[in-house]
Amino acid sequence: MSTALRRAVFLDRDGTLNLDTGYVHRVEDWRWLPGVPEALARFKAAGWLLVVASNQSGIARGMFGPAELHTLERWVDARLAPLGAAPDAWYSCPHLPETTGPCDCRKPAPGLLLRAARDLAIDLAASWMVGDRLRDAQAGLAAGCRAVLLRTGWGEHEAAQARAVLPQVPVLPDLPAACAHILAQHS
Repeated sequence: MSTALRRAVFLDRDGTLNLDTGYVHRVEDWRWLPGVPEALARFKAAGWLLVVASNQSGIARGMFGPAELHTLERWVDARLAPLGAAPDAWYSCPHLPETTGPCDCRKPAPGLLLRAARDLAIDLAASWMVGDRLRDAQAGLAAGCRAVLLRTGWGEHEAAQARAVLPQVPVLPDLPAACAHILAQHS
Protein backbone atom coordinates (compact mmCIF):
# COMPACT_ATOMS: atom_id res chain seq x y z
CA MET A 1 0.00 0.00 0.00
CA SER A 2 1.54 3.32 -1.02
CA THR A 3 1.20 6.60 0.77
CA ALA A 4 -0.03 9.53 -1.28
CA LEU A 5 2.47 12.35 -1.42
CA ARG A 6 1.43 15.62 0.19
CA ARG A 7 2.12 19.21 -0.76
CA ALA A 8 4.03 21.47 1.58
CA VAL A 9 5.12 25.03 2.09
CA PHE A 10 8.74 25.13 3.21
CA LEU A 11 9.46 28.25 5.22
CA ASP A 12 12.67 29.96 6.11
CA ARG A 13 12.59 31.21 9.69
CA ASP A 14 14.45 34.45 10.44
CA GLY A 15 13.25 37.27 8.19
CA THR A 16 10.27 35.18 7.03
CA LEU A 17 8.37 34.25 10.19
CA ASN A 18 10.10 36.54 12.67
CA LEU A 19 12.15 39.70 12.71
CA ASP A 20 15.76 38.80 11.92
CA THR A 21 17.74 40.44 14.70
CA GLY A 22 20.65 38.03 14.31
CA TYR A 23 20.88 34.48 15.66
CA VAL A 24 17.48 34.48 17.34
CA HIS A 25 17.47 31.60 19.82
CA ARG A 26 15.68 32.90 22.92
CA VAL A 27 11.95 33.30 23.40
CA GLU A 28 12.40 36.90 24.55
CA ASP A 29 14.09 37.78 21.22
CA TRP A 30 11.31 36.38 18.99
CA ARG A 31 9.20 39.03 17.23
CA TRP A 32 6.52 37.89 14.77
CA LEU A 33 6.46 39.62 11.43
CA PRO A 34 3.01 41.11 10.70
CA GLY A 35 0.33 38.66 9.61
CA VAL A 36 2.52 35.56 9.91
CA PRO A 37 0.41 33.49 12.34
CA GLU A 38 -2.72 34.19 10.30
CA ALA A 39 -1.00 33.27 7.02
CA LEU A 40 0.23 30.01 8.51
CA ALA A 41 -3.31 29.24 9.68
CA ARG A 42 -4.61 29.88 6.14
CA PHE A 43 -2.10 27.43 4.69
CA LYS A 44 -3.01 24.76 7.24
CA ALA A 45 -6.75 25.29 6.70
CA ALA A 46 -6.16 24.74 2.98
CA GLY A 47 -4.47 21.41 3.70
CA TRP A 48 -0.80 22.31 3.28
CA LEU A 49 1.98 20.86 5.40
CA LEU A 50 4.20 23.54 6.93
CA VAL A 51 7.89 22.77 7.24
CA VAL A 52 10.40 25.26 8.60
CA ALA A 53 13.80 24.85 6.90
CA SER A 54 16.38 27.16 8.43
CA ASN A 55 20.13 27.72 8.45
CA GLN A 56 21.14 28.03 12.12
CA SER A 57 24.90 28.55 12.06
CA GLY A 58 24.73 30.07 15.54
CA ILE A 59 25.09 26.48 16.74
CA ALA A 60 28.42 25.99 14.91
CA ARG A 61 29.51 29.43 16.09
CA GLY A 62 28.95 28.36 19.71
CA MET A 63 26.31 31.06 20.31
CA PHE A 64 23.64 28.55 21.36
CA GLY A 65 23.05 24.83 21.33
CA PRO A 66 20.48 22.51 19.77
CA ALA A 67 18.54 22.36 23.05
CA GLU A 68 18.01 26.13 23.05
CA LEU A 69 16.89 26.01 19.42
CA HIS A 70 14.38 23.22 20.19
CA THR A 71 13.05 25.15 23.18
CA LEU A 72 12.33 28.13 20.94
CA GLU A 73 10.69 25.91 18.30
CA ARG A 74 8.40 24.33 20.91
CA TRP A 75 7.50 27.81 22.21
CA VAL A 76 6.58 28.93 18.67
CA ASP A 77 4.54 25.74 18.18
CA ALA A 78 2.65 26.43 21.42
CA ARG A 79 1.79 29.96 20.27
CA LEU A 80 0.57 28.74 16.86
CA ALA A 81 -1.29 25.62 17.99
CA PRO A 82 -4.46 27.46 19.13
CA LEU A 83 -4.74 28.88 15.60
CA GLY A 84 -4.21 25.47 14.02
CA ALA A 85 -1.05 26.93 12.51
CA ALA A 86 1.88 25.10 14.12
CA PRO A 87 4.48 23.80 11.66
CA ASP A 88 4.39 20.08 10.98
CA ALA A 89 8.16 19.88 11.29
CA TRP A 90 11.29 21.94 11.88
CA TYR A 91 14.55 21.24 10.04
CA SER A 92 17.71 23.20 10.76
CA CYS A 93 21.24 23.19 9.42
CA PRO A 94 23.61 23.74 12.36
CA HIS A 95 26.71 23.97 10.16
CA LEU A 96 29.06 26.77 9.17
CA PRO A 97 31.16 25.61 6.20
CA GLU A 98 34.20 27.65 7.26
CA THR A 99 34.44 25.74 10.54
CA THR A 100 32.45 22.51 10.17
CA GLY A 101 33.19 21.81 6.50
CA PRO A 102 30.73 21.44 3.64
CA CYS A 103 27.33 19.88 4.14
CA ASP A 104 24.30 19.16 1.99
CA CYS A 105 21.81 20.87 4.31
CA ARG A 106 22.94 24.50 4.40
CA LYS A 107 20.80 26.47 1.97
CA PRO A 108 21.20 27.02 -0.97
CA ALA A 109 21.78 23.25 -0.91
CA PRO A 110 18.44 21.41 -0.92
CA GLY A 111 19.28 18.87 1.79
CA LEU A 112 16.82 20.09 4.42
CA LEU A 113 13.95 20.01 1.93
CA LEU A 114 14.93 16.62 0.53
CA ARG A 115 15.15 15.14 4.03
CA ALA A 116 11.74 16.56 4.94
CA ALA A 117 10.28 15.20 1.70
CA ARG A 118 11.50 11.69 2.59
CA ASP A 119 10.38 11.94 6.21
CA LEU A 120 6.95 13.40 5.54
CA ALA A 121 6.05 11.97 2.09
CA ILE A 122 6.09 15.39 0.41
CA ASP A 123 5.48 15.92 -3.30
CA LEU A 124 8.25 18.43 -4.03
CA ALA A 125 6.87 19.33 -7.48
CA ALA A 126 3.60 20.44 -5.82
CA SER A 127 5.37 22.32 -3.03
CA TRP A 128 6.79 25.80 -2.45
CA MET A 129 9.79 27.30 -0.66
CA VAL A 130 9.21 30.75 0.86
CA GLY A 131 12.01 32.87 2.28
CA ASP A 132 13.71 36.23 2.39
CA ARG A 133 17.07 35.18 0.93
CA LEU A 134 18.11 34.26 -2.58
CA ARG A 135 19.56 31.05 -1.13
CA ASP A 136 16.09 30.07 0.12
CA ALA A 137 14.69 30.27 -3.41
CA GLN A 138 17.74 28.45 -4.79
CA ALA A 139 17.26 25.61 -2.29
CA GLY A 140 13.61 25.31 -3.23
CA LEU A 141 14.31 25.21 -6.94
CA ALA A 142 17.17 22.71 -6.46
CA ALA A 143 14.76 20.45 -4.57
CA GLY A 144 12.20 20.66 -7.38
CA CYS A 145 9.80 23.10 -5.70
CA ARG A 146 8.53 26.46 -6.80
CA ALA A 147 9.73 29.41 -4.77
CA VAL A 148 8.78 32.89 -3.56
CA LEU A 149 11.17 35.55 -2.29
CA LEU A 150 9.83 37.89 0.39
CA ARG A 151 10.87 41.52 0.76
CA THR A 152 10.96 41.09 4.55
CA GLY A 153 14.29 40.48 6.24
CA TRP A 154 17.07 40.40 3.63
CA GLY A 155 14.63 40.21 0.71
CA GLU A 156 14.58 43.93 0.01
CA HIS A 157 18.36 43.82 -0.47
CA GLU A 158 18.30 40.66 -2.59
CA ALA A 159 15.23 41.36 -4.77
CA ALA A 160 17.12 42.86 -7.73
CA GLN A 161 19.64 40.02 -7.80
CA ALA A 162 16.84 37.47 -7.51
CA ARG A 163 14.99 39.01 -10.45
CA ALA A 164 18.20 38.85 -12.51
CA VAL A 165 19.23 35.27 -11.71
CA LEU A 166 15.85 33.68 -10.90
CA PRO A 167 13.28 35.54 -13.00
CA GLN A 168 10.73 32.75 -12.49
CA VAL A 169 10.63 33.46 -8.74
CA PRO A 170 8.05 36.06 -7.71
CA VAL A 171 9.17 38.72 -5.24
CA LEU A 172 6.33 39.53 -2.83
CA PRO A 173 6.01 41.89 0.14
CA ASP A 174 5.55 39.39 2.99
CA LEU A 175 4.24 35.99 4.04
CA PRO A 176 0.55 36.98 3.87
CA ALA A 177 1.09 38.03 0.22
CA ALA A 178 2.93 34.78 -0.49
CA CYS A 179 0.07 32.83 1.09
CA ALA A 180 -2.47 34.58 -1.13
CA HIS A 181 -0.28 33.96 -4.21
CA ILE A 182 0.26 30.27 -3.49
CA LEU A 183 -3.35 29.56 -2.57
CA ALA A 184 -4.52 31.35 -5.74
CA GLN A 185 -2.23 29.10 -7.81
CA HIS A 186 -3.93 26.04 -6.33
CA SER A 187 -7.57 27.10 -6.14
